[in-house]
Amino acid sequence: MTVRIALATSAEHPDLHEHDLPLVTALRTAGLEPAVELWSDPSVDWSAYDAVLLRSVWDYHTRYLEFSEWLGQLDKAGVRVLNDSALVRWNADKSYLLELRERGVAIVPSQVAAGDCLREVVGGLSGREVVIKPTVSASALHTVRGVAGSEELSRAMDDLPDTVYLVQPFQPEIQTDGEWSLMFFGGVFSHAVVKRPAADDYRVQHEYGGSVELADPTPAVLEGATEALTAAGATTTPYARVDGIVSNGRFLLMELELIEPYLFLPDHPESYTTLAQAVAAQLVPAGISQ
Repeated sequence: MTVRIALATSAEHPDLHEHDLPLVTALRTAGLEPAVELWSDPSVDWSAYDAVLLRSVWDYHTRYLEFSEWLGQLDKAGVRVLNDSALVRWNADKSYLLELRERGVAIVPSQVAAGDCLREVVGGLSGREVVIKPTVSASALHTVRGVAGSEELSRAMDDLPDTVYLVQPFQPEIQTDGEWSLMFFGGVFSHAVVKRPAADDYRVQHEYGGSVELADPTPAVLEGATEALTAAGATTTPYARVDGIVSNGRFLLMELELIEPYLFLPDHPESYTTLAQAVAAQLVPAGISQ
């Protein structure tokens, strides 16, 4: 029996992001039959696939209601989603950080607020530099940074859409030491990078001038990332990315990426094979075989 797997992508990358293209070959080598599909294309017959692997669905946060309905359609059709659709829904809202904190994970200090409460929360941090970002977002969309209580930040907040936000004290370690991203496939650590923002910026994303370099995590960093995966029940997922910083020698979780993370595969080419094998391992035990 042939195992058909759809690699879900967005209209911005209809043929898959170029950095994911070698994954298609790796999946074939692992015994699967991959095909690239737009998640938002209503003409796709998702029931023709044994599984859907979420890859460059990088517009999900701007079309989240539609994306959630699509996941529901896959569930109803009995099509397996990788990562698991329930885990994806949980991970889509950054308030999961507060849940992980309750489970003992060290996180960057975080509060969740909306409406008038947002200004109350920010006001409680008066004089401190803070970062405000939607709980459902990606790529620093609608993210602002400033000194709580300042007119400048207040004006920036006036322009924010009416939604739920995560409020965090700014972490200067991002500028001095960088932000870690650790990749795990099938729960096994693969590789890590350190991301650094451009001078005078705090956003590490490439589109804002950020840079990336492959790096070996210290035992403390690796242990902290592994603890976050364990607390989230994500130790067997085909892929996971754990983002965080080191503050006073301790790894603090910033985000746990389980939906559509950029996995820095070109920086560690052998990881294409590792990811493909992790995906195949998820499907065969489920009763799908060639």
